[in-house]
Amino acid sequence: MIKISVKIAACFCLLLLSLPACKQDYLEYDHVIDGTLGGPEIWRSNEHARGFLNTVYFGAGNSINRFGESSSDVDLAVGRFGELNRELSFAAGSDEAVSANLGSRINILNNGSWGPTRTYDPFYGEGYHFLRRANLFLENAPTSAIRPIGNSDIASLMGEAYFLRAFFHFELMKRYGAIILAPRSFSIEDNLNQPKNTFEEVVAQIVADCDEAAARIPAATTAQQSGTDKGRATKAAALALKARALLYAASPLNNPAGDPQKWQAAADAAEAVMDGAGAGHGLLTYAQLPNLWNYGSLPFNQEVIFAAQSVNTAIIDNTNAPPSYNNGLGRTNPTQELVDAFEMRTTGKVPVVDGVADPSSGYNPANPYANRDSRLALFINYHGKVFRNVPINVIEGQKDNNPSSQVGRVTQTGYYLGKYMSTGTGANRKAWVYLRYAEVLLNYAEALNEAQGPVPEVYAAINLVRQRPGSAAASQNPPLQSTNPAGPAYVERSKEAMRLRIQNERRVELCFEDHRFFDVRRWQKGEEFLNKPVTGMRITGSGTNLTYTRFVVQTRVFRPEMYRFPFPQTELNFTPNLEQNAGWN
Repeated sequence: MIKISVKIAACFCLLLLSLPACKQDYLEYDHVIDGTLGGPEIWRSNEHARGFLNTVYFGAGNSINRFGESSSDVDLAVGRFGELNRELSFAAGSDEAVSANLGSRINILNNGSWGPTRTYDPFYGEGYHFLRRANLFLENAPTSAIRPIGNSDIASLMGEAYFLRAFFHFELMKRYGAIILAPRSFSIEDNLNQPKNTFEEVVAQIVADCDEAAARIPAATTAQQSGTDKGRATKAAALALKARALLYAASPLNNPAGDPQKWQAAADAAEAVMDGAGAGHGLLTYAQLPNLWNYGSLPFNQEVIFAAQSVNTAIIDNTNAPPSYNNGLGRTNPTQELVDAFEMRTTGKVPVVDGVADPSSGYNPANPYANRDSRLALFINYHGKVFRNVPINVIEGQKDNNPSSQVGRVTQTGYYLGKYMSTGTGANRKAWVYLRYAEVLLNYAEALNEAQGPVPEVYAAINLVRQRPGSAAASQNPPLQSTNPAGPAYVERSKEAMRLRIQNERRVELCFEDHRFFDVRRWQKGEEFLNKPVTGMRITGSGTNLTYTRFVVQTRVFRPEMYRFPFPQTELNFTPNLEQNAGWN
């Protein structure tokens, strides 16, 4: 028998667990438990069996972890998911951001020092841990004591478990590529020294589980769920996850031959969300967009398809606010490269490419934030922007850029995080949104463009995001068009030209949501975007007499093996048939 590591043992051994009480949304659990429960006791109780499924949702990660909490108590309760050193998940590990803490562990992703014995992300072990929980539920629910409550019965709850199993497999796949599938629970008597399944087998399993989930879950959208069920998986969530998985499968990293049928399958899956189960979803207006993640203002809003349970805390804001605002830590600092990606609103042109300004765009280097895409002011806190009724001041030596007095929390780039930030200083109820309708539209546009070229449906989908329905004309970007070369937002009518615009639209719309880190990899553009320095903006002067100077903040390293995560060496020691990903040996 092959010896297994502590992590894998935790995944594959039968768990004797005390089901924890939770105060968030549908995870409330009022049944009194005295001591620990073994498997038989769990499944003989409606409350305990339902509570067991609730613990599987914990694997999706509490939003506070994504936003930068580092509490070990929270980590143990909900499972660590992403960076725990107060950076905003993977943002500072890509060209989106830099950490104000120069000694942050996230920098091993940027300086090339990560590897099998120095891994960054803990999800490998945790993914299998929660896969086992999902499988235990699927195997025991049919004969359990679960009784129907409203639209929630054994069949629908099993649908949720199928969704969660697909979710964990996908999160492993997007990091490692081919992995060992876990379509059932394993015991310590099983031979766990298994080789990886093929990438195609992994995708097929995810798709099958999403289809099974969509067939079993009665609620198409969150709006159709009862109050106590809001936040659980829906048909739309299952179909949106399927569309994302197929998009990854069709992308150059995983589809080197460029098979157009894979792109078409991804487009069809996204269209199914738009036309079928997800038809009840839609886009918020620009005015509403800042509250997309604020569940106190817009709980379970129409754009959210699936999110982690919400938490009521101020740590999200305190961690990322500039230092002069309630003693903020200012941790996640957007890069100049990201700021440059926000178009000029009048011309619809990207103002700066590779540090070189386009004079035809209307960009003014002496007033660089004027007349920009409205999302710049929503997602980035830049100099002069009014934040909590006070203008941000990152002029060198001023209140938000004084390195001598604010070591480890002053901006490294001249910018601070705007997305997710609240206008007040108190606790706010927030959720980490995994799937939202804008992403579905962008997934559809990308996949359809690769399958068929820039057909009208591609323009329609991407322009919905650029011109959010119900938004004031002053906040909308000009629609992409290919008929008037002298007009705003002109795009040459070719697959290649549209590809670049879609990729830039994703970069802007989905910034800080864990997409950029993986998008660059699936597009196989790591050498282009991640193997070069990232820059910031230095501002000197006073009043209106200011000088804006770009400067190098960090030199970044990207090697070919970094397209996939390295399997932890501790796991390979116990399961050598797994085999390390290429280049990491």
